[in-house]
Order: sequence, then structure tokens, then C-alpha cells
Amino acid sequence: MIKSFSMTDIGKLRKINQDYVFSSDLPLGNLENLYIVADGMGGHKAGDYASKYSVETVVSRVVMNKSNNVIEILTEAVEAANEYIRTKSMEDSNLVGMGTTMVVASTQDDVLYVGNVGDSRLYVVEDGKIRQVTRDHSLVEEMVRLGGIDRKAVRNHPDKNIITRAIGASVSVNVDFFEVELKDDMVFLICSDGLTNMVEDEVIEQVINVYKDDLGKCAQSLIQAANANGGRDNIAVVLGKHTQDK
Repeated sequence: MIKSFSMTDIGKLRKINQDYVFSSDLPLGNLENLYIVADGMGGHKAGDYASKYSVETVVSRVVMNKSNNVIEILTEAVEAANEYIRTKSMEDSNLVGMGTTMVVASTQDDVLYVGNVGDSRLYVVEDGKIRQVTRDHSLVEEMVRLGGIDRKAVRNHPDKNIITRAIGASVSVNVDFFEVELKDDMVFLICSDGLTNMVEDEVIEQVINVYKDDLGKCAQSLIQAANANGGRDNIAVVLGKHTQDK
């Protein structure tokens, strides 16, 4: 079973919180649970709109879907969110160019299924060690893969925030999926880049190891760390801990 905690924070510099989170440890439709982080982008209110309504669209489509295949359910839901955001951006001049990243996750038979669009991330911490599961859809990540820059240079690269995929950016959306075999006491973290741009993975690992038995305190400590380092963006955190059914 999964027990989770989620929260967002506006950060130190932004006037609007364009991050949006959702977590349910209870079944939704044919899914055992559902966890989402979305980081919106666009002008005044547009990014806010994109993240909120993308998540709400995903949740509503999950509830309606009669499939028993987790990846099919999540894919259809994200595709519906992409269509909705793209349509709204064409209908309302105030929403032109809006989009959002998204990480969606759900478990089935002790496997965590993870879908990703953009540069929000899912990590797992197992046996005290952190591992990034998702791969960023970003310009600098492509440069790393092609050998253009060293991974250590990514954090301070001037093009760090340019993403190569987003919900609402094009007619169709490509979702990358990953599977993680869940182990007892494993913790997963879904977060926006407002956390990962401000806090090194090693520090995230340390915080989770200290507070993994209190996910609320853990989330607050991660957000505090991001804000202490400058809080240049909104911060979104969903933490989940897997325990064997008693």
C-alpha cells in the first residue's frame, strides 16, 4: 500500500503559483491510486490555468476509463489533457502559448507506473539511495545525451529551463513511461524543477532519509531547503511511501 503527502509553495520570487499537485491513495476508476505533479508555463494566469485544468482533466478521464491497463489509462488521460489545453489556448487570447509539464504515477501489483512529459521528475529512494527514474524532456538533457555538455554543467546552464515537450505545445503529445518494482519502505518523490533547480539530489536524499517516516515533515523540509537556496520558482512535492499490506 501507498501512503502519500503532497504540497506546493509559491517560492520567494513568483507572484502566482503555477504548480499543481494531486494525490489519492484510494482507488480512482480502475486505478489503485493516482499521483500527479504539473508545472505550468505561460503569461499571467495561463500557466496556472494549464497546470490546474490538465490535472483535473487527467483525473476525470481516469475515473471514466474502463480499461484495466494502467499505461493505457494514463496515456489516454494525458492525451485528453493535451487536447483540452491546446483547444483552450486557441479559443482565448489570454491563454495563447500556455502549456504544462506533467508526471503521473500509479501502482498495480507492486509496480509503480510513471508517465512523464517535460522536466518535472520522479525519484525513488531505496536502501537510502536516491535515483532519478524519469528523463527530462529539456534542451540541456538532449545536449548531455549527445555529448555536448557534461551533466555537472546542467544546473547552471543558461538554457536550463527550455523544455522540448509539454502538454498543450502541439497537436499530439508523447508520454514516456517507466516502471519501478516497489520494495518495502521505498519512498518516491514527484517534484517540479522549483525543487531540483534549488536543491542538489544528494540533499534531497538526506532529507528523505531523515524524515521518511513523516512525509508531511519531509515535504515541508524539502520546500524549506528550496526557499533557503533562493526559492526562484514555485515548488511542488508529492511524496509516497510503499509498505507491505499488514
